[in-house]
Amino acid sequence: MTTIAEPRRAAIPPIAAYSMPTADELPPQVVPWRPDSRRTVLLIHDMQRYFLAPFPERVAPTVDLLRNVRELRDECTRQGVPVVYTAQPGSMSQQDRGLLADFWGQGMSAAPEHRAIVDELAPDVADTVLTKWRYSAFHRTPLLDLLRSWGRDQLLVCGVYAHMGCLVSALDAFSHDIQPFLVADAVADLTVAYHRLALTLAAERCAATPLTAAVLSDLDSRRRSFHELRP
Repeated sequence: MTTIAEPRRAAIPPIAAYSMPTADELPPQVVPWRPDSRRTVLLIHDMQRYFLAPFPERVAPTVDLLRNVRELRDECTRQGVPVVYTAQPGSMSQQDRGLLADFWGQGMSAAPEHRAIVDELAPDVADTVLTKWRYSAFHRTPLLDLLRSWGRDQLLVCGVYAHMGCLVSALDAFSHDIQPFLVADAVADLTVAYHRLALTLAAERCAATPLTAAVLSDLDSRRRSFHELRP
């Protein structure tokens, strides 16, 4: 099948540096959910070179994003929490690209310099990598079936971009009665305003929005409680 013609709009613009949210900047939490290593799955959303390229190097939010996602990934791996990546395929046909082309043009190519997940977060052999076709990580993927087969009903969401794929994936999880956690300082966005908007909408409508440190603390406390209860 033929690929899409020249994009109708410019590529993703450069992203200005901004600070990640702190605890006193988080929106009020509606739900009392806390992540449990026996119930959750980590979703690392679209951390591909193409989507990270517009971010400024060696400053916030980039350095914080990479560090926090890596810490979540490492802790989940230690505790046996399934880790799932999404990655768009690049060089989509007109049919596969669909209405995304009207908003974003052709998008990424299939070349490694676009499609590859950034080196700092390269998947391990035990991780699952899903091909992603739309904003939601659930669209045309086996993510929901995987969650159910693993007996998991929570989803930790991190990656880019907060107000698009991350938020929509959290909303889709909520719609399937999967408790989503949009990790506030382990997502990043085109602007600080979009980032804060995503957190506010998530907290008010479909998800918990904890900081990375709180997630790591909860996962560790559940692990310690489990081992203390063992005979």
